[in-house]
Amino acid sequence: MQTYDVIILGAGAAGLKAASVLQSRKKSVLIIDMGDVPARKVAISGGGKCNFTNLRADWTRYFGKNPRFVTSALAQYKPSDTLNWVKSHNIKFYEKEPGRYFCQNGAGDIVRALLHDIGDIKIANNTNIVDVQKSDDIFTIHTDRGIFRSESIIIATGGLSYPHLGVSNIGHIIAKNFGHKIEPVRPALCAIKTGAFSDDLAGVSVNTEILIGKAKIHDDLLFTHFGIGGPAAYRATLFGEQNININFAPDINVFDLLKQSKTQNGKKSVQNIIGEILPRNLSRFLCDDTRNIADIRDNELRIIADKINHFEINDAHAIGLQSAEVTAGGISTDKISSKTMESQLCGGLYFAGEVIDITGDLGGYNLQWAFASGYVAGLNA
Repeated sequence: MQTYDVIILGAGAAGLKAASVLQSRKKSVLIIDMGDVPARKVAISGGGKCNFTNLRADWTRYFGKNPRFVTSALAQYKPSDTLNWVKSHNIKFYEKEPGRYFCQNGAGDIVRALLHDIGDIKIANNTNIVDVQKSDDIFTIHTDRGIFRSESIIIATGGLSYPHLGVSNIGHIIAKNFGHKIEPVRPALCAIKTGAFSDDLAGVSVNTEILIGKAKIHDDLLFTHFGIGGPAAYRATLFGEQNININFAPDINVFDLLKQSKTQNGKKSVQNIIGEILPRNLSRFLCDDTRNIADIRDNELRIIADKINHFEINDAHAIGLQSAEVTAGGISTDKISSKTMESQLCGGLYFAGEVIDITGDLGGYNLQWAFASGYVAGLNA
C-alpha cells in the first residue's frame, strides 16, 4: 500500500490550489473526490463566468464566528496574486466593477488552469470516504474503493450547497472525530422566501437599502414568485434569519417628497407621485391610494412613506441548500492555525476552503478564500 506525503480530500478550488503548491514542492500527493469531475462548483460559479477574485478582499468581507481568521491567508495569497495567476495562464477576463473580475470566456478557463497546475497528481474520482484514522503519525483513509495512507491530509471537501453536484458533510464528520467543533450549517448567498409581496411583482428589479441587524446592504433587489432575490437578498442571507427592513427609495426621504408634492402638485394622486420614483408595479403594491394628494392627511402620508422607506419583513427564510451559492457555518476556526491552516488538535491535519466556518460576501470573495486557504495549506502540509 503506497503512503503519500499528503492526501487531499476534495477536488474543488481549495483542494486543487493546495495540490498545485504541493506539486511545486515535489510532494507525493493523492486527491480523493466524491464526484465524477473536479471543480464542479467552480464551473458554475458567477453564472458560468466565474467571479474569481475581488481586490477589496479583507476580513470585513467575510462572515463566521471569527472573520478575522482570514487575515493571514489573504496576506499570504493576495487577490493580486490570483489576478497574476489568471494572467499567467493567458485567461481573458474583465472587470465588471472596480476590483471585481470575471472570466471573459467562462469558468472553464479557471478549471483548466487549476488542473494544469497539479501536473500528474492523480484524482480518485467517485470515491466516498468512510473513515479517517491516525496512528503512529500516519493517517489511514478508508474509502469505498480501498484504503490510502499519508503523513498529512488536507480537508477541502467544501460546503453542502448544490447537493445535486455530489457534496458531502464528510469533512465536518472527520473534523469532529478529531475533536473540532462544527458551527451550525445553513444556506447563504441565495434567494429569500417570504409571503410579504404579491406574485404580480415577480421580475421587477429595484435598487434598495436593506437593514438587517446592525448591517446595511445597498444593492439591487429582484422580486420572485416566492419572495425576493438579486444581490441585495443574497447578501442579506449572510447574516442569518433575522427581520429585514427594506428601503425602496434609499436616496429619497419619501415623507418630505410627499409633503412637498402636497403643496406644489395637490391634484396629483399619491400613487402617481410614488410611481415616478419606483417601478409602476411596485408603487401600486406599496400605495394603492388614488386620491389627490391634497386630500390626504399628513399622518396618512407618513404611513405611506414609512412603507416605502421602512418596509419590514418578519418571515424571511433562505430558500435552501439546493440553490445556495455557499454554505455558512462549518468547522470552527477556534482550533485551526490561521497562519498554516493546521489543526491545533491533531498534527498533520489541515483544512482549506468552504468547509471551514468562513463565508465570503457576494463578489468573488469566496473563491479568493478558497485559493488563499488552499495555498497556505499546500505550503505547510
